[in-house]
Amino acid sequence: MRMLRNSRESRGYSQRLLARKAGVSFRCVQQLESDEHNWRVESMQRVGHALGLPAGGLDYFCGRYFSLLPDSVEDISVRIHQVGFDSWKIHLFDFVDRFRSDQSPDLIERPPIIELDVRIRALIASTVESLCAECGLTAPSWCRGIPALEHPWFVSGVENLKASALVESSPVFRARNIFVLGNFLERA
Repeated sequence: MRMLRNSRESRGYSQRLLARKAGVSFRCVQQLESDEHNWRVESMQRVGHALGLPAGGLDYFCGRYFSLLPDSVEDISVRIHQVGFDSWKIHLFDFVDRFRSDQSPDLIERPPIIELDVRIRALIASTVESLCAECGLTAPSWCRGIPALEHPWFVSGVENLKASALVESSPVFRARNIFVLGNFLERA
């Protein structure tokens, strides 16, 4: 599991050191970090505790994960983070479709997860602000906390469309240094 490995490495722990601190075998840590492994809850609790997760922390995070509203901002951010950067189009537009059909404030209540790439966090915030304006809703306060990108991001990635994106991007996207075509939030 990539998140476990990232957490271990950010603390400067080797797999062996984490195994010692958690009271599990070295092989157990290797397996827990493997995407193919089905881990035991007890092992994850021990490892979580060794990484500084408070008692009951695993239960809290599992409960939070299972309580995610499908296609909400937080849900799609978790999915993008799990699947990878290039999956953002699928998940973002799942959210756009759901929000346009429901217009439920519950879908935008929680922000995207902090571990998400800054470009995607900014894109989600701009998308939420744009959809809220479209529906006559107030954008959630977490959107204001997501800053502009340091460097321009031309979302289409097609060199020939950069000039069009500069002209067509709405102020909501431009404010975060994101450039999209005028029909960005439309389905074909």
